[in-house]
Amino acid sequence: MAEQTTSSLVVDATPAEVMAVIADFESYPAWATGMKRAEVLDRVGDGPAAGRADRVFFVLDVSPIKDEYTLAYTWDGDRQVSWSLVEGKMLRSLDGAYVLREVPGGTEVTYRLALDVSIPLIGMLKRKGEKILIDTALKGLKKRVEQLA
Repeated sequence: MAEQTTSSLVVDATPAEVMAVIADFESYPAWATGMKRAEVLDRVGDGPAAGRADRVFFVLDVSPIKDEYTLAYTWDGDRQVSWSLVEGKMLRSLDGAYVLREVPGGTEVTYRLALDVSIPLIGMLKRKGEKILIDTALKGLKKRVEQLA
């Protein structure tokens, strides 16, 4: 992922508990700011990631991005999940990952994101938008995981 934005925080839970919330896409509208809909289109059929989402359709409305898009996912146990854009209306690319690492006191969650939109944005504004998306997602994830743990 070129020119990506990265941020991390520690969640008071195990990597498995964090990944369970990340993998529960249907619940995203309940806790992920701006997420209006998330629908798993396909699931991984076999192997270690069997049953986890392979492709997910999203409806997002978080200024300045309002879009409907589909992401493809790659899972590495409870250590990492990465994604890339399959198709979108406003988004031209969306590559990201959650990387989980067990640390004293919980799990360090690192969120990496690189996006490109069809409307022209100055690089600085695009990075700022990525940073807002990441920080909002990490805070929402932390709150959701810790409520459920």
